[in-house]
Parts: sequence; C-alpha cells; structure tokens
Amino acid sequence: MKLLALESSTETLSLALQTEAGMLAFDEVTGPAASQRILPEIQRLLTGAGVKLVDLDGLVYGTGPGAFTGVRVAVGVAQGLAFGAGLPVVGISSVLAVAETARGATNAEKVIVCLDARMGEVYHAVFVRQADAWHEVSPPVVCKPQDVPMLEGDGWLGAGSGWAVFADLLAATYAGKVQQIRPDILPQASAMLRLAQPLFAAGDTQAAQEAAPLYIRNRVALTAAERAQGQTL
Repeated sequence: MKLLALESSTETLSLALQTEAGMLAFDEVTGPAASQRILPEIQRLLTGAGVKLVDLDGLVYGTGPGAFTGVRVAVGVAQGLAFGAGLPVVGISSVLAVAETARGATNAEKVIVCLDARMGEVYHAVFVRQADAWHEVSPPVVCKPQDVPMLEGDGWLGAGSGWAVFADLLAATYAGKVQQIRPDILPQASAMLRLAQPLFAAGDTQAAQEAAPLYIRNRVALTAAERAQGQTL
C-alpha cells in the first residue's frame, strides 16, 4: 500500500511516504515556515521514491489538536492534493499519533499524552494498547496542567511537550503513576502511517472534501494585546 502522511500541528513538520520499496520520512522543526516547506518536501519525497501523487492509495493527515495555523496547513494540503488526485483520506489525531510514536520509541502500551497548548494549557489524552489497538481511556481535552484528569494504576509513560513545559505540575499530579517521561516525543507522520494502514485496508476512509480539523479549544484567534505579548495559539 502506498500512502503519504502529513502532520504539522506542532513546531515540527512531519511527513512520511510509504511504498512497496519502504518508507521515506521528513521531520524538521520549521515553525510557521511549515506552510512554505510542506509542498516542496512532499514533492522531494515523491521524487525520491520514484512515484507520483496519483500512484498513491491515499493520504493521511493530522487532525490536531494543535496550533491552529499548523493544523489548517495539514488539513488544507491533504484536501487539495487528495481532491486533485482523486484519493481517499484518513485523519489521525495528534494525541493518538504521540501515543503510537511513543510505542515505536519505547514499546509503551500505557501513555499519558500532554502537548503544550500555549496560553498556560495542555492538550491531554490517555491511551492504553490492548489487542493490537489503542483504546481511549481519557478523551482529548484542553485544560490547565493542574486540572488534568486523574488516572488509576501505575506504569504510565508521559509523552509530549507539555511534560517539559509543565514538568512540576504534571509530576505532582501523577506521582507514583508515571514510570517514564518523554517530553521529546511529538506526533510523527511515520506513526500515523501505522495507525492508518488498517483503516485503509478496511475501507474506513473519507472523501477529500470531508477532511476536517479536530478543534477542542473554542478560541482560534488572539487579541492584539496578546499578540503583542508574543502569545500563540
């Protein structure tokens, strides 16, 4: 199966192309430049694999939650490319992608995802791996780090940038429950490919025009004063 995955909900632009010959990936901290970099880097991956967009079986896009502009970049590019090439799409949330990225890096099967949501908040979700699939223990929410949901049991892995930004608050809340903390783990397109493959195989896809972001924060813009202070969404 030939699939292309796009993820830009964080400061890192992550792309991955899977073909019969193997996988090519691009992961780089681009920040706001993701909107200018994404199409040239996609073309570079396609050229490197010797395939054209129309040769693919589908596109995988990151739905968020995450930076408003970054999420729109991945969704919009996926929509445009898929519509033009007549390809189906599958959306994967950034928090689930973090859990799968963590599993690939550490073999973790119990993951507390906390991504820095700016404005003193985190995107939080909890997943457990059972029967070769991720199960959502706590759904994605945006909240203050001191208000994250409590959990039962121990042996959890804490993954995502929020564990660095709010290390003390999260460590206090989950004291005795978290076995390892990996704030460096972010959603990777290669992990999204693994999550999307069984969905494509089952025909559980969307038409290009149905691609949509996952918004769990009501605010999508800052005031002039907040922008002047350097705040971001």
